[in-house]
Amino acid sequence: MKIVFHGENASTFHPGFAELLTEPHELVLLPDHLDGDADREEYANADVIIGIKFDGTFPAPQNLKLYQVPGAGYDGITVPALPADADFCNCFGHEVAIAEYAMAALLSRHVPLADADNRMRKGDWKYWAGGPSGMRTELGNTVIGILGYGHIGKEIAKRAKAFGMNAHVANRSCPKDQSQIDAYHAIDDFRDMLPNVDVVVNTLPLAESTTGLVDEKAFANMKPTAVFMNVGRGGVVDEDALFKALKDGAIEHAFIDTWYQYPSGPDAVTYPSRLAFHELSNITMTPHMSGWTHGTIDRRKKAMAENINLISQGQTPANRIAR
Repeated sequence: MKIVFHGENASTFHPGFAELLTEPHELVLLPDHLDGDADREEYANADVIIGIKFDGTFPAPQNLKLYQVPGAGYDGITVPALPADADFCNCFGHEVAIAEYAMAALLSRHVPLADADNRMRKGDWKYWAGGPSGMRTELGNTVIGILGYGHIGKEIAKRAKAFGMNAHVANRSCPKDQSQIDAYHAIDDFRDMLPNVDVVVNTLPLAESTTGLVDEKAFANMKPTAVFMNVGRGGVVDEDALFKALKDGAIEHAFIDTWYQYPSGPDAVTYPSRLAFHELSNITMTPHMSGWTHGTIDRRKKAMAENINLISQGQTPANRIAR
């Protein structure tokens, strides 16, 4: 089979991929923009496409058996444009990395290592045990509220409980295993959860039902001391409402990893929003990095290779997305 890695993101998974396949296949690397006839022909003749963007402007794949997204989100795919008889799958493997990011971000609010180090280099012992000036807070005394209890939400809850936090969850369905949960809310009633938690973490994917879900009313329901984090999709959180909540001090701080505007290329200087989040002092901004680790790459590579092995044997691949 011809396996096309389409674009820079997909090409990340190419090294070592052939060794994970049970049969020899032709592996082709194509750029994000299919400029020439040769690129377009390779794309059109692919049996498998690994990519994050597909719409009606791309050549129609004639032999496609599998369109494989190398991640969880597929909002860049115009699903109706895919060949009807091709399998459409995503993969995960990023939940451990994102959970570690979330805990590192939250711990930074309670354990001021960087500030302590900076002060010590100047002979300042502010945080010295025994004095009142440097006493800090503890993460374990706070309550976390998690929007969405899928792969990411479960890993965050597990780590939050390990630190002694109480974990509240708002989800579309009630989880069967509630060993890591102290309170459950239906997603339609998630605003009822917000006044009772100190940290709100969005892990939800972008869909018609979740677009703009965290809006001005949601931020109004949060504690003024609340910390908000988005490691789901940017569009789940209303852009204007988030900016206003931070600018007006309606919430204390935000950690935002998923955004509203993305670069057109690796070297493009791009602000992540049309609004001046970068001028606010009560936000920590990161470039959609929370799940991007060597471990994530390895886990996704194995999952995608296994899907190709399965369709080569006439079997059904994993993580099929319903259409």
